[in-house]
Amino acid sequence: MEEILNILQEIKPGVDFSVEENIIEDELLDSFDIVTLVAKLNDEFDIEITPSDLIPENFSSAKNIYNLVKKLEDE
Repeated sequence: MEEILNILQEIKPGVDFSVEENIIEDELLDSFDIVTLVAKLNDEFDIEITPSDLIPENFSSAKNIYNLVKKLEDE
């Protein structure tokens, strides 16, 4: 989880992603930020986030991003 929070902080410093529950809805990340996030997650965790994984629910909070990464690591 710490790695995910660090990546999010690199992309958008100053936001406390550990408490945010509506990252997408509150527009804390724009589409370019999401593309950057996906690329960094793919590299850092050696996973492949596919277009079918790119749904708001998977990116609404750091916890949901963590759950997505864990699910993809287990596949």
